[in-house]
Amino acid sequence: MATLMVQGTTSDAGKTTLVAALCRWLARQGVSVAPFKPQNMALNSAVTVDGGEIGRSTALQALACGLAPHSDMNPVLLKPQTDCGAQVILRGQVHGNMNALDYHAYKAEAKAAVMDAWRNLSTRYDVIIAEGAGSPAEINLRANDIANMGFAEAADCPVLLVGDIDRGGVFAQLVGTLELISGTERARTAGFVINRFRGDISLLEPGLDWLTERTGKPVVGVLPYLHGLIVDAEDSVGTSGTSEAGALKVVVPVLPRISNHNDFDPLRLHPGVDLRFIGPDEAIPPADLIVLPGSKNTRHDLDWLTAQGWATEIRRHLRYGGRVFGICGGFQMLGERVGDPDGLESDPGHTPGLGLLAMRTRMVAGKQLRNVRGRMRAPGGKDAGISGYEMHNGVTEGPALDRPFADLGGTADGAVSADGQIMGTYVHGVFDEPEACHAILAWAGLRGNQAAVDYQQHRLEQLDRLADQVELCLDTDWLRQLLGLTNGNPL
Repeated sequence: MATLMVQGTTSDAGKTTLVAALCRWLARQGVSVAPFKPQNMALNSAVTVDGGEIGRSTALQALACGLAPHSDMNPVLLKPQTDCGAQVILRGQVHGNMNALDYHAYKAEAKAAVMDAWRNLSTRYDVIIAEGAGSPAEINLRANDIANMGFAEAADCPVLLVGDIDRGGVFAQLVGTLELISGTERARTAGFVINRFRGDISLLEPGLDWLTERTGKPVVGVLPYLHGLIVDAEDSVGTSGTSEAGALKVVVPVLPRISNHNDFDPLRLHPGVDLRFIGPDEAIPPADLIVLPGSKNTRHDLDWLTAQGWATEIRRHLRYGGRVFGICGGFQMLGERVGDPDGLESDPGHTPGLGLLAMRTRMVAGKQLRNVRGRMRAPGGKDAGISGYEMHNGVTEGPALDRPFADLGGTADGAVSADGQIMGTYVHGVFDEPEACHAILAWAGLRGNQAAVDYQQHRLEQLDRLADQVELCLDTDWLRQLLGLTNGNPL
């Protein structure tokens, strides 16, 4: 069994995509490979085959390997609820809420769970491609580190260091990172990958030669900037997509604790949709459809919506015939009240909802985690197949639920308003199935026959695109030797 860890000089240097690319490249050769992320901080997550949750980016890497996501692949997931506190997910299940100082002290205990999960994966797969978090040179976080070199040292595995040249200063990033880590950590840093390069590679080559001479480490390859690449983001909200003239206008508020915003990737790809994410203090533009996304702190984000003017704008939008759709936390916001008596997401108490659906939500211990399939019916539309996953604490009750959005194998989900202008669901990934995506957009006013993207097929195509770049741009013979592979198979 071999483990290789990819670490980055900064957040968003390209660790996630490089791990996905390496996993896909190896899987296409028939290598038994799995992804691993010791610790992740993200509000985008996925339900695992063993009934837990892991970071969405790690689930994408599992797909690259041809595997169902498993909680062993991301044993520590931190889901921020405030600026100084997060929900701690350990081996797929909620461990509790901690502030930053408490978690920093807890990391020594969390390391045992990390190493157990890695050992479990190591018994099932021949190669593990691990992903770091942030940068290994974050001096203030190095004590009891489990996210980067702390894990690499414990697992005694080599490290690839990736830097983003598109940010500028890539040579300073790489050399500076090496200068700030220990001697043993420098020794296990096997080589560099430079990411997101644009232009004539011959102009970069003198710098690559200098880097190898300066550090004694090889540059394993230079990956190009891939235009139009849309894959599951770890946590940052993606840019809006492109669309045709006359497209359906869809706006989404970027809540302070927005979660699972990958829900909107199929809309970013849809040629008939003009999708816009609206951040704090931005003007709220006219739209055909307003979608309220998931939230890790529903009451806090409700207060933010009101302060930003969204509550007033949504009512005006509905008066003019617009449509409103809520997903998970966004669905809860549509009701009359959201209560959290035990303080699971924030301070105990309750917050008035938008009052658009006759229902109330109460946060309860025990998170609902499950993959779902069923049928939905948009008002005036046909039945459509729906699939996705549920991931929430809230229990919602009220007469609005007598008009459900979907039937999930005999269980009613969500609600539709009596006038048909408002819908809500607990199902994440609701736009992933082309049939369901088309039905919802047609309800919102989409005209014409623009086909929804088959999002799952798109994800696989993007993963193959990444793996192709490994073949074209990286020293694959060097990688095989590092992993102990011959002709693509373990020695």
